[in-house]
Amino acid sequence: MEFIKKMGVLYSSIQPFLDIAVLAFLLYQSYGILVKTQAVQLIKGAISLLIIYAIAFLLKLNTLLWILNILAPGLLIGVAIVFQPELRKIFLKIGQSDWLRLGKRSKHSHLDSVLTAAEILSNQRRGMLAVFIRHNNLRDIIETGTRLNAELSSSLLVTIFGHDTPLHDGAVIILSGRIAAAGCFLPLSEQQDIRKTFGTRHRAALGLSEETDAVVLIVSEETGAISLAYDSKLYYDLTSAEITRLLEGLLDLGAETSIAEVAENDD
Repeated sequence: MEFIKKMGVLYSSIQPFLDIAVLAFLLYQSYGILVKTQAVQLIKGAISLLIIYAIAFLLKLNTLLWILNILAPGLLIGVAIVFQPELRKIFLKIGQSDWLRLGKRSKHSHLDSVLTAAEILSNQRRGMLAVFIRHNNLRDIIETGTRLNAELSSSLLVTIFGHDTPLHDGAVIILSGRIAAAGCFLPLSEQQDIRKTFGTRHRAALGLSEETDAVVLIVSEETGAISLAYDSKLYYDLTSAEITRLLEGLLDLGAETSIAEVAENDD
């Protein structure tokens, strides 16, 4: 009993710090999700409504308070409809969260093949799109292309993108060290502040990174720049060392979906 009492006293002393630490962690993670989903306008709108309501309450503007109380349910429904794409992205990011995921990050054993092909195509001014699957299986994206289930090699990637084949305009999907499919079509980005110089490849790579947790490598056909897109952001014209370091940190092979799972027929 004495031990239990001591533990109770100890917990009571650290409880406020634990409470603050957990709250700070949740706020930090929530902020990261909001930034990744580009939901800043949603937050600005909510804050504006709260400010208006607070002013009406403090100044006792009864008519305005009455109107706001009546409109509140309709406003919530309207926000859900107008910001449906952003809300969907927020829940996708929450589902993709690694907060409680255990396990070590492992290096991708096939990065050299992809980077070698990217450098060759960059020198030839040939475009390339390579999608690295992380936790989402991207079955819908794979279905838009041609299934290959081929061993990943730089020569195969150069063959696909270095010549005007039927597959060179789309993206290759890389899964578990293999090319699951090629010639796949990616959703275009909804962002309005993208550089006008960016072509369809960069917009498609950014669009996929907005909707999923995939990492996309892009080789520009115009400039030869090699870039990465992930977490709703595009990192333009990176060096091979930067790309290798980023991919090694981003890719978690242990969490990847198997080829068999992706190849499973839809019901």
